[in-house]
Amino acid sequence: MTRPRSGPGGESPSGRDSLHLFVDRVRDYAIYLLDPRGIVTSWNAGALRFKGYTADEIIGQHFSRFYTEEDRATGVPARALAIAERDGVFEAEGWRVRKDGERFWASVVIDPIRDDDGTLVGFAKITRDITERREAQRSLDEARAQLHQAQKMEAVGQLTGGFAHDFNNILQIIGNNIELATRGLASGRADIGRHLAGASDAVRRGTQLTGRLLAFARKQPLEPARVDIRHLVEGMRDLLEQSLGDGIELEVRLPPKLWPTWIDAGQFENALLNLAVNARDAMPDGGRLTISATNQSVDEDDRQPGTRVGDHVCLTVADTGTGMPPEVAARAFEPFFTTKAPGHGTGLGLAQIYGFIGQSGGTVRIESEPGRGTTIVFCLPRHPEG
Repeated sequence: MTRPRSGPGGESPSGRDSLHLFVDRVRDYAIYLLDPRGIVTSWNAGALRFKGYTADEIIGQHFSRFYTEEDRATGVPARALAIAERDGVFEAEGWRVRKDGERFWASVVIDPIRDDDGTLVGFAKITRDITERREAQRSLDEARAQLHQAQKMEAVGQLTGGFAHDFNNILQIIGNNIELATRGLASGRADIGRHLAGASDAVRRGTQLTGRLLAFARKQPLEPARVDIRHLVEGMRDLLEQSLGDGIELEVRLPPKLWPTWIDAGQFENALLNLAVNARDAMPDGGRLTISATNQSVDEDDRQPGTRVGDHVCLTVADTGTGMPPEVAARAFEPFFTTKAPGHGTGLGLAQIYGFIGQSGGTVRIESEPGRGTTIVFCLPRHPEG
């Protein structure tokens, strides 16, 4: 840029000349002016540093020479000026080319300059070299992707191992009962029915196991319909009380004007019953299970992690049981993860609920603390006609 001159008698530079001096000496930003056609009319130290051209080499040249051949061929420089003139600013990131042909990743801002009558007289262009920042972000993204892949493979291994173990036990039961039934037939025994019943029961357990895996994978067939949660929960009260047993109080607090939801009623009942059984196991000395619900509207501005935009009915199932430490609660929805003794659970109950709620378009979260119980909150989408 043109160097400012001192005023008469050695006066200090004017405010405008001071600004020119400041811009001229900035080295972290390329700051220069263009005429309305895109011809460079000024050049600062930052532009020299980033792009390698001196002011004498570049003033009078079109700014498109800083763009890649691909961008010039598709008219990117002209569109940038047109957008800046139309919208009042143009902002973008992209590849730019130094004098020696090296490419660098740039952050670019172009502002139109107009006179007092509103006539376009040129553009102010600011460019930053953010190549290092971009490479650092790419390295971070790659590291995150590798970590995610490692975690995914570990989860797949755990899932496969857990499924193989449980399913192998089921197949062994089926095989043993068939073998016993076959021996009974060969020896003319008539009491083979119990062996066939044992094999049939194992088949049922295998079906349940694969069904829960499908639920976790969100591949199970659902039959969503308009469901009144309040009516459904009230209809399950007797079943829930029986499942909880003596010593555990059931408290249901549902407002009269809950929105209808869009879910599979049968799967919802299974999920609620599963939570009740988990709560019972967590309260061996008795306690209270509370089921409550609220209508909740979430827009983009107040959306929190783990929530979705839209209208939902949020159901809360809270017990006063033993609770879980953070590291256990963080894994509660993992398939085959369980804190129960061997033979007292597959570790698929919460995983099935997680999959079902997600497949239904809702969200689920867990809050727990040792000695202070566990709370499960799942939000179900409002029926479109509700």
